[in-house]
Amino acid sequence: MVAVIHTSTRLRSVLLYNENKLEQGQAECISAFHYPKDAESLSFDQKLNRIQRQLALNKRTKVNTLHISLNFDPSEKLSKEQLAEISKAYLKGIGFEKQPALVYEHRDAGHPHVHIVTTNIQADGSRISLHNLGRNQSEKTRKEIEVGYRLVKAQESKAHEFRIQPASIKVEYGKVETKKAISNVLGRVIKDYKFTTIGELNAVLNLYNVAADIGSPDSKIRKNKGILYRVLDKDGNKVGVPIKASDFHFKPTQQSLQKVFAENEVFRQIGYQNIKNSINMVRYGQKNPTLLGLSKNLRRDGIDVVLRRNEQGNLYGITFIHHRSKAVFNGSALGKEFSAKGITEWCRDTDFSLHQQKSQIIGKSAGHAESPQHVQQMGLNGHFENGKTAADALFSPVQDDGSTPRELRKSKKKKQRGFSMGF
Repeated sequence: MVAVIHTSTRLRSVLLYNENKLEQGQAECISAFHYPKDAESLSFDQKLNRIQRQLALNKRTKVNTLHISLNFDPSEKLSKEQLAEISKAYLKGIGFEKQPALVYEHRDAGHPHVHIVTTNIQADGSRISLHNLGRNQSEKTRKEIEVGYRLVKAQESKAHEFRIQPASIKVEYGKVETKKAISNVLGRVIKDYKFTTIGELNAVLNLYNVAADIGSPDSKIRKNKGILYRVLDKDGNKVGVPIKASDFHFKPTQQSLQKVFAENEVFRQIGYQNIKNSINMVRYGQKNPTLLGLSKNLRRDGIDVVLRRNEQGNLYGITFIHHRSKAVFNGSALGKEFSAKGITEWCRDTDFSLHQQKSQIIGKSAGHAESPQHVQQMGLNGHFENGKTAADALFSPVQDDGSTPRELRKSKKKKQRGFSMGF
């Protein structure tokens, strides 16, 4: 089991993310802990207002919403009852057993998983500390649940394969024989990853200090439809003598790659929805997200982001690498809203010099003139004087009478944090 924890200041957006999945037939609300009604009987407003009234008890805490996903091995066939029971055990293990929480079973990916929406604001207005929650309580609880429910352990699951450390096969010019080193990287990447263009291939190769070069538009190599493979240094500069595709025994030529592209168009679809879901969790769950923050959150889901910028530092291309499914997508292949232009319409791009300081430049991608850049979770029978039951009061909206915390009436800018454990 893999647990991923995202934190947010925007309860409504987090809830809407899951409710939209429900309306699309891709999710089901299977549990409502500490709600006076069963999950299937709750309206959206009732789901929202129950937690929102608890948030109103603490005016100071701004990061007050948790969006947790519990992910299981594709081989596991878990019923709704089992998923609900595991979710309850997980919440108890991390100290949230008394918190109102909604559990959604999502059915839009190639593996079983649930999303949990809850809050760290307690019934007395105090807050549960989120410091090292993922590293400590979540990690311990995850392991206990794996044993108690006989789940596939994260360390043994294929789901952890996306944690491959690039440094383990990175090419360093001059330290090993160049052709052999490039061959090792090429063989592994072409075999495992599902890309459909030279640009997508390079997005992965660059992580391992290798580049596929098809030459400039007027070059001889481009006219002859050739391809050279090069080593990149730590700064992304091409070093050493390039090696022709035909010199490798498995012939990674443009002609052979075209066949791979066609096959991968089908095979990579398993990662299609996963990437979109992870991006949307950031898009709808955070206030004023940045490209740097988006990248950090996606990496917790095993997704690397590669940005392509021109000489002025302006973003013109974006590629997503989903290491679990090995799927690689240019943003535009996921839809207009996931292209470089679409992403920057809702995700703030920070100053390019800041990216240079905090990001790893991974070199010039063949087929592009620019360098891509690797960017860096009361008794319910009582009645009140107005005739409403306690349940009615629990579900009623928080009134804007001056007692509602300002952060609930108008979100403030705040950098988001997230945790992920179990990889």
